[in-house]
Amino acid sequence: MSSLTRASRVLQHHLKRVQSVPVALYHENVVEHYENPRNVGSLDKKDATVGTGLVGAPACGDVMKLQIKVDENGKIIDAKFKTFGCGSAIASSSLATEWVKGKTVEEAGKLKNTDIAKELRLPPVKLHCSMLAEDAIKAALADYKVKQQKKADQN
Repeated sequence: MSSLTRASRVLQHHLKRVQSVPVALYHENVVEHYENPRNVGSLDKKDATVGTGLVGAPACGDVMKLQIKVDENGKIIDAKFKTFGCGSAIASSSLATEWVKGKTVEEAGKLKNTDIAKELRLPPVKLHCSMLAEDAIKAALADYKVKQQKKADQN
């Protein structure tokens, strides 16, 4: 066998291996929210109308801060987030802030991670990102409710 033939066979073997490697591609919805995140920033956490949720996932190192601002009628009029994590975590945060805006506190509390995951078409290995977003929403709502209770107790 000539060295050229041997080299050709080795190259073909390596090309077959490269072609058989699975490639993880994110759905365009994740990419869109990652590349153009909505509502990045912070609200004044001392404001009684602002609820802040800070959650993390020790397994992957993602940390998510999500804040909501609620009007006197119980409607969420603004939402902001800051996330340290992967693209799926950033996309989940971005989508969550879009979805809570305009909802009442009660409606926002009904948002589920499965809805976020479905909209973003997250792969199973990234479902924890949507769970983190749901937890951040719930934590922000809980913080808002505690502030409102303190305000009511003072009156």
